[in-house]
Amino acid sequence: MYDREKINTLKNQYPKGTRICLDSMDNDPHPIPSGTKGTVELVDDIGTIHCKFDDGRYLGIIPDEDSFHIIHDEVQTEELSEEPEMNMSM
Repeated sequence: MYDREKINTLKNQYPKGTRICLDSMDNDPHPIPSGTKGTVELVDDIGTIHCKFDDGRYLGIIPDEDSFHIIHDEVQTEELSEEPEMNMSM
C-alpha cells in the first residue's frame, strides 16, 4: 500500500489517456501479454493504475509489481489528434 503522497504522484504521472506498454505482469493468474499497449483510465486511491488494453481487456497495473512504461510518442499523437480540424476552404 502506498502513502497519500505516492498515490498523488502516480495520479499526476499517469493521468487518464496516458498510453502505456506492458513489459511484464508476473503475479497475475491471467496476465496481459508482454508488449500489449493500453490507455490509462484512472489511478485509484490505493495506487492501482486501471487500464483499457488494446486487446479489449481492462486490468489494474500495480506499480512496483508489474513492469510497464509510458509510450511518449503516442501521447503526443493523441493530443494532436484531439485538436479541432480547421476548414481551409474559402
